[in-house]
Amino acid sequence: MSGRIDAVCVVHAERRALRNERTAIDKRPVTGPVRIAALGPEGDHVVDKIHHGGLDQAVYAYGTDEAQRWADELGREITPGSFGENLRISGLAVTDAVVGEHWAIGDTVLAVTAPRVPCAKFQEWLGEAHWVKRFTQRGDIGAYLRVLQEGTITAGDSVEVVHVPEHGVTVRELFRGDDPDRLAALLDEPALSTDARKRVEKWVARAGQH
Repeated sequence: MSGRIDAVCVVHAERRALRNERTAIDKRPVTGPVRIAALGPEGDHVVDKIHHGGLDQAVYAYGTDEAQRWADELGREITPGSFGENLRISGLAVTDAVVGEHWAIGDTVLAVTAPRVPCAKFQEWLGEAHWVKRFTQRGDIGAYLRVLQEGTITAGDSVEVVHVPEHGVTVRELFRGDDPDRLAALLDEPALSTDARKRVEKWVARAGQH
C-alpha cells in the first residue's frame, strides 16, 4: 500500500478562539523539505499542550478523499491545513489505517497512534454549525502519528505502509468504540497512544461487567 503527500502544513499564525484562548489550528502548506522531529514538524507548535501534541500526537494526518467529501457537502474548499493537519495524504484511507501501522515517508518513519477527537475550538475555527457532532457522526477523523525515525518530508513524497499489525483494528473503529471485545486487542499494541489506551481500558472493563 502506498499514498502521496499532497501537502506539509505548519502553523501560519496563532488565532484567538473560545474565551479568547490562543490556538495554533491555523496551519497552511509550506514548500520544500520540512524536518520532522520527535515532537512534530519544524515550524509547527502546539498551544494547548494538555490536549494536543506530545510524542503520541506529534503529527496529524488527514486524507485528501475525506477532505473532498467534506468540501462537496459543505460547498466550500477544504484546503490543506484547514482541519489543523500537518500532512494531507492522497491514496491512503487515513482514518481506516490500522492502529500501529508504520509509514515510511522519505527517510522519516511514523506510527499510527490514535484518532483525532474534535473539540469546540475546531468548530469555531471552521465556522460550521454543530460541527463537532457532524464530524463525529461522519467518523472521517484522520490519524495522529508518533515519529519513530526523524527525517524530512516534502510535498510529493510517497507514503509507504511498511508494517501493519495483525490485530487489524482501525483508527475509525477505535474512535467509535463500538466493539470492546475487538478493541481489547489494542491493549497489546505498543503504538497506541496513552489517552487512547485509557479509553480502551475503560470500554473493555465496562463490557466485562455485563
